[in-house]
Amino acid sequence: MQDTPTVLKKIIARKREEILQRSSRCPFAEITKKAEARTDPMRGFVDAIVSKYANGCSAIIAEIKKASPSKGVIREHFVPADIAASYAAGGATCLSVLTDIDFFQGADEYLGQARDACSLPVIRKDFIVDPYQVHEAKVIGADCILLIVAALKPSELQLLNELALGIGLDVLVEVHNESELELALDLPNQLIGINNRDLHSFNVSLDTTLDLLDQIPSDRVVVTESGIVSRDDVQLMRNHGVNSFLVGESFMRAENPGAKLAEFFES
Repeated sequence: MQDTPTVLKKIIARKREEILQRSSRCPFAEITKKAEARTDPMRGFVDAIVSKYANGCSAIIAEIKKASPSKGVIREHFVPADIAASYAAGGATCLSVLTDIDFFQGADEYLGQARDACSLPVIRKDFIVDPYQVHEAKVIGADCILLIVAALKPSELQLLNELALGIGLDVLVEVHNESELELALDLPNQLIGINNRDLHSFNVSLDTTLDLLDQIPSDRVVVTESGIVSRDDVQLMRNHGVNSFLVGESFMRAENPGAKLAEFFES
């Protein structure tokens, strides 16, 4: 957290304001009761990825994202349910849905719409910094949450991870460098996400994933995130033993996201 990038600091500051606003409408005690009352069965996010991985197949987390701080609007015609169905038809393993409003033009409702349109597990892609959001993620239908090491103190990371696992959510822990990876490996989580986007410059390099691989035990599953823009990028990762991918922008810019996914990952 000491070297948190400026843009991420801005996002986190806004996120804490948002949590205060939301908790004034639905207090913490109420959101926890709503999470406990969720009755639909959880879809195993980690299990889905590990199963693909174990069978030598690519595990693809296909992202539903309208916009980003660095690129602005990515997809004008944005219908989460249609995109989710397209991804499922194209062979996606899981979905990632942006729910951040201010920086990514996301919404909680998008997650529910996407999940209802298919049978795939769904991760809530947001900036989780408070226990309130963990319970909230379960309420809105998430099967998994993202925890970004760069956004959290080590004690916060441990607390939020333990809470999520305790209420039945899976967790994808995201790192960008060696020091963050060390913190992630202190957790029991099977999935380690490596974001190839530099949070300071927004530059993307697949070397970020490749440079960290030797430090990751074989019992963990690496998910490479950002910068997968071609079949060549997919093959590069496969050549280095990485077979789990989170891809968003490349698919979102395609007329048919699921068809583009199938094109990237066809054998």
